[in-house]
Amino acid sequence: MRCPFCGTDETRVVDSRLVGEGDQVRRRRACTSCRERFTTYETVEFSLPKVVKQNGDREGFNEDKLRAGIERALEKRPVESDDVELAMSHIKRRLIAHGEREVPSRRLGEWVMQELRTLDQVAYVRFASVYRSFQDVQEFRDEIERLEGQVPPESRRHQIPLIPDDN
Repeated sequence: MRCPFCGTDETRVVDSRLVGEGDQVRRRRACTSCRERFTTYETVEFSLPKVVKQNGDREGFNEDKLRAGIERALEKRPVESDDVELAMSHIKRRLIAHGEREVPSRRLGEWVMQELRTLDQVAYVRFASVYRSFQDVQEFRDEIERLEGQVPPESRRHQIPLIPDDN
């Protein structure tokens, strides 16, 4: 590893630690020439599958596009950015574990909805309404009723209710 301070190729690793969910290594390095210290991060580079769109077009997986869709659904919702990054990490891990060269956009959308369901119910319904092309209010009601029956109690405690109790 080249030293960012003096440019020499002689550096040594002083300390290594796993970071995040164990999918990244943080290395503390020292230059043998100028003695400056610096940090590097090492991650595995995967070849993510192509996404097959509804019309049959194929495009490379675009992390920024996925993040934008999730953030749009979460707009003005009380969700931490770390939680969004964790959801993104889960989705990418599923893409890698999928093991195929292509993944249908439908499956990717379902994975996003599963992550949003645990993050925030309102964001989930927002995303689902666009993703599933809800045509009327009854489809919203049906989805909300289905969601209310599926959300585990521990997730429900951390979220603002979709429909307030009138007790």
